[in-house]
Amino acid sequence: MMQGYVNASYEAIVAVVASDNGKLKSVNGVIDTGFTGFLSLPNAIIEELELPWSYRDRATLGDGSETVFDVYNATVIWNGQYREIEIDAAETEPLVGMSLLGGYRLQIDAIEGGLVTIEALPNNI
Repeated sequence: MMQGYVNASYEAIVAVVASDNGKLKSVNGVIDTGFTGFLSLPNAIIEELELPWSYRDRATLGDGSETVFDVYNATVIWNGQYREIEIDAAETEPLVGMSLLGGYRLQIDAIEGGLVTIEALPNNI
């Protein structure tokens, strides 16, 4: 089980450790249920970790506009396990998407300082 918190802006925050080339970086990611990817990171963190580039992709944003972005490969520590995922480059705060949450139960106490709990579903252990 993983835990996080709800900040003063009512964003659900969870720490994720990303790595590659022997470097580790802990980031606080905002859970974004409208983001279907795994994790987004700004270019500065991608460069710091020296993540390998994989391909370029296109997405439709919440406002209906389209954007093109680079996708990188990385390893994250998720629920105490190493997991290979794709990282979307985005100049925003890190976002935790639904692909990373797949197979898990997300519970949010939606008050400032509230508890965010992420636990594996029984058939996902």
